[in-house]
Amino acid sequence: MTAAWLALGGNVGDSRTILDRAVMLLCDGKEVRLTTRSSDYRTPPWGFKYQPPFINLCIAVETALAPSDLLARAQDVELQLGRDRAHEKRWGPRTADIDIIAYGDLAVHELGLTVPHPRLFERAFVLLPLAEIAPDLVITGRSVREAAAGVDPAGIERLPPRQGM
Repeated sequence: MTAAWLALGGNVGDSRTILDRAVMLLCDGKEVRLTTRSSDYRTPPWGFKYQPPFINLCIAVETALAPSDLLARAQDVELQLGRDRAHEKRWGPRTADIDIIAYGDLAVHELGLTVPHPRLFERAFVLLPLAEIAPDLVITGRSVREAAAGVDPAGIERLPPRQGM
């Protein structure tokens, strides 16, 4: 089993419920086992600003899947939750987006998959929830804590746990 860290986000529908379902579908307890989940964060849109705010979170998993198989599983979960990559605007609204942020110490450069995620250090909406669950994780020589301290957290709100969750 290899440790991996994933970022999830969405802004179409009841995003918190949809992302809860994404975590359940992704983490079967066998090939992908959830080890830690961050709080949910309400974040301003990134890339295309004329859309609703996003809900973002990060998870840590232990997985028996290779990086490309983990990506395929994540994209299958996105599809099950209503994401239509073929007809969406880049960085636009979506029900669920699942990105592999890091996969152990592995560097992957394949068609459709780059790990560690190439824009990780630009994205407060990923770094803040990741720093909550893995502040001492080092990715390409930088600690997540250090990287999170260097981004602008403006407009990002850590949400309280939901009742009954």
